[in-house]
Amino acid sequence: MTDTPHTISDDTINTSDCDTADYDNARRWRLILGRYADDALNNANLSAGELKLERCLDYLYRHEYQRRGIKQGNRQNGIGGGLESSQLSAINWLNQSRKLFPKSTFERMQNHALERYQMTDILKKAENIKALEPNPATAKALLSLRGHLNQETKEAIKELIGKVVQEIMQKIRPNFIQELSGRRNRFSYSLIKHSQNFDYKKTIRHNLKNYNPDSGQLIIERTFFNSRVQKHLEWEVILCVDQSGSMSDSIMYASVCASILASLPSVATHLVVFDTQVVDLSHMAHDPVEVLLTIQLGGGTLIGQAIDYCAKKITNPRRSILIVISDFEEGGSLAHLYKSISKLNEQGTKLLGLAALDNNANPCYDPYVANELSSRGMNIGAMTPEHLATWLGDVMN
Repeated sequence: MTDTPHTISDDTINTSDCDTADYDNARRWRLILGRYADDALNNANLSAGELKLERCLDYLYRHEYQRRGIKQGNRQNGIGGGLESSQLSAINWLNQSRKLFPKSTFERMQNHALERYQMTDILKKAENIKALEPNPATAKALLSLRGHLNQETKEAIKELIGKVVQEIMQKIRPNFIQELSGRRNRFSYSLIKHSQNFDYKKTIRHNLKNYNPDSGQLIIERTFFNSRVQKHLEWEVILCVDQSGSMSDSIMYASVCASILASLPSVATHLVVFDTQVVDLSHMAHDPVEVLLTIQLGGGTLIGQAIDYCAKKITNPRRSILIVISDFEEGGSLAHLYKSISKLNEQGTKLLGLAALDNNANPCYDPYVANELSSRGMNIGAMTPEHLATWLGDVMN
């Protein structure tokens, strides 16, 4: 299935030459190309089930004509009326699409409705919000469309975002706990069985006596696990997050990472978001849902101003980590930004600049500014949350 419908002319596909073997292909092309392909694919008679698919696809992708400014006229032949009419309501469309299409296809259609076509009718009723599939892309789309929300849907939005946050939390929290709980002590063993502490060398060595040469198998009677060196000195971590639209994916994961760090006894966590203004959200860092509902996507970018604010929060530079999550498209003085980073580096603060913090780690940033910051002591990269946990663990240990 393509993302959008397209019209074709009779000379594009000569259906007069189609034989019986081509019938299924003609129907597939009819669903791909949309109802304006009826005349060119006159042998693609859709079944009742396929007509349901066609109606769901048309309800969504007719908006592509509107997005491109193409006038939609009434049809003289084929199925139904013009593309501007539809008997499907938003809630019916969501429920039918969920049943008719595989989950991955449904999620893609849902995200197109919210992100590409701005179908805000979906957001007007709480029941519509509850019918959405909770995933990071949906949560991001809803956050970007918050200006269209009414009071009735706010709680439903909060509930959906809460489900997404909880799913992300369950996935990445173990990595942070493991990496930041202390380095492995290979000379001390623990009764706590955790895969990352597994001492396979001692386990194999201890159980070699149980090797069966006939079967080629080693019978494991006892396993060994290393303990961890516990850290007692507190670290200070400041997450400084750019609110510009290009960082919307990273903001979601940054808020979850901040909440995990805020729950650790050995880490003092600060969460700061910025555009042309700086907002300190440290008091709600433990609640990523509230953080996401508070941020304002878009606007300008003054990174240097945000860095100056964060610098004032640092009490012990040599045990402080500043993580700047940004596209590095500075709207203010670059000289001031470079000077601020150089000063923090000279004081001993650990500096990390992330052009992306999400599952894909796909950066969108100004490479020139990033290179200049790197030359002044800031580590620059794009990371998944799991890699960030590893990086923090290496620094703190």
